[in-house]
Amino acid sequence: MIRVRNLTKKFNKFCAVDKLSFDVDSSEIFGFIGPNGAGKTTTIRMLVTLLEPDEGTAWIDGFCVRRYPEKVRHVIGYMPDYYGVYDGVTVQEYLDFFARSYRIYQRRQRRTIIEDCMALTDLGKIRNKLVSTLSKGMKQRLCLAKTLLHDPKVLVLDEPAAGLDPRARVEFRSLLKELRDMGKTIFISSHILTELSDIVTSLVIVEKGKGVVNGKLDDISQALSKNVNLNIKLELHTPERVAESIHLLEGQDNVHSVKGDGKLIDIEYGGEQGEIYKLMKPLLEVDVPIVELSSSTHNLEEIFMQLTQGEVS
Repeated sequence: MIRVRNLTKKFNKFCAVDKLSFDVDSSEIFGFIGPNGAGKTTTIRMLVTLLEPDEGTAWIDGFCVRRYPEKVRHVIGYMPDYYGVYDGVTVQEYLDFFARSYRIYQRRQRRTIIEDCMALTDLGKIRNKLVSTLSKGMKQRLCLAKTLLHDPKVLVLDEPAAGLDPRARVEFRSLLKELRDMGKTIFISSHILTELSDIVTSLVIVEKGKGVVNGKLDDISQALSKNVNLNIKLELHTPERVAESIHLLEGQDNVHSVKGDGKLIDIEYGGEQGEIYKLMKPLLEVDVPIVELSSSTHNLEEIFMQLTQGEVS
């Protein structure tokens, strides 16, 4: 859905974006991650045709941002990190204004679209409230509703969770998942990694205007570490039995570390996935009841810290 190749932008001698390339599949939430000053907003402004690249280009739904900017604007919905509101305008009037700007001129059609967008973003109950009186979270929902009015295939969101309280962030993430399930492709920029860790499936990490790594989150995580973290839940009632279980696991091949916390044991395992069952045999032989076994790899924050140096352009 989005294809970026050698995208470059310079401001005099300063290179804000340096030969950046990546791909975004249809109907996925794609994370565009980097520290402040990494070139994220400059890249986004080129993708949404607000800034002309100096070199390279990008295609959105098959349309080149340099050759067909008008067609690109029809298929994208852009939610910037900062947007203005108007005094004396209600939520419904605000959406009606932007619906007209999107050339939705028929009154009945425009009313239906606005109602649908307000229903999706849960704004119906405050349709008559002044936009200037809304909380930060409600303003974010309003901006997203405005972004959805022309039914874009691709949503480009620049720091959408900035400034939201914890509840508003959770609700906003749920809304993004719902939009993904509706077939939208969501390109989301952020440096708040906890906001992205449970919703993105693919990502690109940028630093000093350059792409550090890109691809599927699981593939990147596995490539960074040959070890897997195993989490075992045991039904044990005495510290002695827990200590015995840890001792048995420490003696197994490819086990690099074992940590116990009550009934939970964490193992750093460097062997083959298909050999994990062998770790359990010594426990089963002494009748240790294993309630649950799960595995985990690097989370998004660990990946970011391992791959970046904390530098800005």
